[in-house]
Amino acid sequence: MREPLRDRGRLLHIQDAIDTILERTEKMSYDDLTADKILFGGIVYYTMIIGEASYKLSKVFKEKYTDTDWEIIANMRHHLVHGYYQVNALDVWNVIQQDLRPLREQISKYLSETDWDAWEQQDFDYTK
Repeated sequence: MREPLRDRGRLLHIQDAIDTILERTEKMSYDDLTADKILFGGIVYYTMIIGEASYKLSKVFKEKYTDTDWEIIANMRHHLVHGYYQVNALDVWNVIQQDLRPLREQISKYLSETDWDAWEQQDFDYTK
């Protein structure tokens, strides 16, 4: 049986998803993003990864790092998944333009300042 993914792994998934989105959209306009449904769907997919990984972080981790609004990030994921038929492309574009870089900085900070050997020795409940 595979070991459950822990906080560090989820943060790395968030970081990778952000990097993927930013690299792909770096020289892109809003019109470029919305003109290609497959590209837009891919961006939405990676945004959902960010939300899902954020949602699955341990409660203890989220309570320790309150600079990040984990609930808003998770809610974005829920909206993209369950409200797929009403995803607003401008909202996705605004997340790319305004939110991902600051979130990337926060995630990098959390990854570098956490003593992962000590953190991962703790037995957190990842089901909540």
